[in-house]
Amino acid sequence: MKYDSFLAILLLLSILIFSTICSCGQPDVTLPLPTPAENHTAYTVPPATSTPPASGYSGSLLAGGLQRTYLVHLPAGFDNSRLWPLVIVLHGGGGEGKNMDALTGFNAESDREGFVAVYPDAVGRNWNDGRGDPGIKSQAIDIDDVSFISTLIDLLEKDLSINNKMLYITGISNGAMMSHRLGSELSAKIAAIAPVAGNIPEKMKPVWSPSHPLSILIINGTDDPLVPWDGGDVTFFALKRGRVVSVANTVKFWVAKNGCAAVPVTYQLPDTEGRDGTTTTVESYKGCNGKAEVVLYTVKGGGHTWPGGLQYMNELSIGKTSRDFNATATIWQFFKQHPMN
Repeated sequence: MKYDSFLAILLLLSILIFSTICSCGQPDVTLPLPTPAENHTAYTVPPATSTPPASGYSGSLLAGGLQRTYLVHLPAGFDNSRLWPLVIVLHGGGGEGKNMDALTGFNAESDREGFVAVYPDAVGRNWNDGRGDPGIKSQAIDIDDVSFISTLIDLLEKDLSINNKMLYITGISNGAMMSHRLGSELSAKIAAIAPVAGNIPEKMKPVWSPSHPLSILIINGTDDPLVPWDGGDVTFFALKRGRVVSVANTVKFWVAKNGCAAVPVTYQLPDTEGRDGTTTTVESYKGCNGKAEVVLYTVKGGGHTWPGGLQYMNELSIGKTSRDFNATATIWQFFKQHPMN
């Protein structure tokens, strides 16, 4: 009896923690992750004519009649005398932008490599990625997150001397699915996307038609217990949160839309951390229109996780995190090699 009670408490605690970052539409309950305070200091939004604060600021804008919020991290040595690449990082369902650096380490990568990192917030902590789940507020009332991100990009270009040939989107889970949507619907503005642990929503595949080639880096774990590798219902414990196509069909969608060669170049990453229970195969589809490229990182044995990042819940709940490569560094290297053409 005591053991059953302990398991029940453990399960409840896991649900609460999980809602911080990566589920795909769970109830709006969040326990904040421990995050370095210096990475998320709140600042007043700077006027467009001023020099922004040294490390970053929080901001808001009006989009679709709603006040939308976001965090900006400025790289070390930032000033408005040059153009800077922009990476927008989308949180998972139930999460917030302020927790994404703890998961990914994008602020440190921004400082090392010299790009602006931005962490926007979804309405009700879930993006309207196109699944059409009536149990998710933003999807039930059809929040226009595409317009929000487009408006945010325009504002940042004006305020921060952003290089409009180097605009990139990444995200995990619900944020990954939203990355796919933005890649399709804002393809004339975005150079590349990098969705992690999130496939194309089933309802959206027949209707999306990108107007411009863009590069895609897809990272998925074969043992993801929430977003199924082979497609089907997205699940959060017993809850069903819409449907997605398979990873294979997600890749085929982008290969076809970009006019890439049908046969990829394939290679295996070194299994540098044998104890993590994962290995990774890379497939690169080249010969695409507009010098684009579609790349799939298949993390065999990997879960609903960010490779090289925080194991934010136990393996029983979300699966394994690969330690053979760092997704954040890999994503940035891919981005900077694929500006818009």
